[in-house]
Amino acid sequence: MLTLPNILTLSRIVAVPLLVGLLWWPDWPMGYGLGFAMYCLMGITDYFDGYLARAQGAVSKLGVFLDPIADKIMVAAVILVLAARGVMTGPYVGSLHVIAGLVILVREIAVSGLREFLGGLQVSVPVSRLAKWKTTAQMVALGSLILGRALPGWNVDAIGLVFNVPHSVGLVTLWTAAVLTLVTGWDYLRVGLKHMD
Repeated sequence: MLTLPNILTLSRIVAVPLLVGLLWWPDWPMGYGLGFAMYCLMGITDYFDGYLARAQGAVSKLGVFLDPIADKIMVAAVILVLAARGVMTGPYVGSLHVIAGLVILVREIAVSGLREFLGGLQVSVPVSRLAKWKTTAQMVALGSLILGRALPGWNVDAIGLVFNVPHSVGLVTLWTAAVLTLVTGWDYLRVGLKHMD
């Protein structure tokens, strides 16, 4: 049961409290630098646990169960801590960027519930290409927001405002992910509604 892919998946879950601890102090660039490195390492293990499981023919029920949970725990924890510590703020709309994070969280919960419901009906919902783009945008967004706090001096002056480059990239890709989240969430819901009386 505890194959290498499953150990990698479990390591992501175990690492989440440490990641949250490193991100708790937004004015500590070193902590955010370490948090960014850990976030990237967790993303790499996410890729390799699936790759190794398929390559070694070691896909297990435990891995199929844990992998999406590990991803959702990591994403939810990072969104919540960045929102709580005021990192999801920017020019023009201030803290309204938190809404993009909220959209992502609501969709993750709704799709998880929908998948559980459809699983009981023996109906599988394949991950679409657009959903993979959503996941990529989401991971880039959160990583960029973390990196922005790790590199507070990486700024540009444009249209009379000073922008932190990675932070600005993070906010733009966060909204991109939120829009894709709504589109893919509706796609999943449409499939689910066909199986509801």
